[in-house]
Amino acid sequence: MMTRRLVPLAVSIAIGFAMCMAAAGCAAVTAETYEGAKQTVSDLKPKDVTTHSVRSIKTISVDRIAVMPIIDAPPPGAEPLAPGAGDAITAELYSQAAVAGGWELIAQDDVAQAMQKMPPTTAQNIDQNALELGHLVSADGVLYGTVERYKERVGLAYASAEPASVTFGLKFVDTKSKQIVWTARFAKSQKALSQNIFNLVNFVQNSARWVRANEIAQEGVQQAVADLHGELNLQQNVKRFETGSYGELKSGQQRYNFSNGANGLY
Repeated sequence: MMTRRLVPLAVSIAIGFAMCMAAAGCAAVTAETYEGAKQTVSDLKPKDVTTHSVRSIKTISVDRIAVMPIIDAPPPGAEPLAPGAGDAITAELYSQAAVAGGWELIAQDDVAQAMQKMPPTTAQNIDQNALELGHLVSADGVLYGTVERYKERVGLAYASAEPASVTFGLKFVDTKSKQIVWTARFAKSQKALSQNIFNLVNFVQNSARWVRANEIAQEGVQQAVADLHGELNLQQNVKRFETGSYGELKSGQQRYNFSNGANGLY
């Protein structure tokens, strides 16, 4: 019932800002007011990630986790993924897992060294490789997955011919029981405001622009990691899931760019 009352409010706020952006006097709107409106509609925004966890997930002990590189796995006949899709999602996944707290995140260099001792990861051996990685780096659990769709927008931020689209799946395996205790699936394509009135939420949050694929992926990873974090029985003392300014300023894609210099993806 509360959501029903707030939806008209969110719609009114979004419409007001849409009209203001087109008006000559828009400069009078403060940044604080705009951010407040974005937060209001953000609270009503539906999650685009679907998750499932086994009943026993609360009984497993988790202290150390590893993030195994995400692999590209488009379905047969699907269009090719944009270059660097798996690397971009892996970077974002590691970044969000690092700022979440409550677990010890095994260093990427240690994971990379361990992966060199294993056969290349494919869609066929990915579950076995995750268990092997967990054994090699002494992790209680391994977070891994595949990206099935990673399509970059065609056009400019305010005049896109085709929107960006991202689909990926994640798993978390308990290395002691060898059981996959949690799965997540994220699929999202940005839609025009005219296609769905509830896209006003995204309209406000994205400042009325067409976003890049990495921005959609970042949203999905944030939702997924927050859900996993809440499901696990973490051994380290943690009071809340926190993204904070570090998560905003040092997203996985930004860190990937920095570490790769001119070869960065974005």
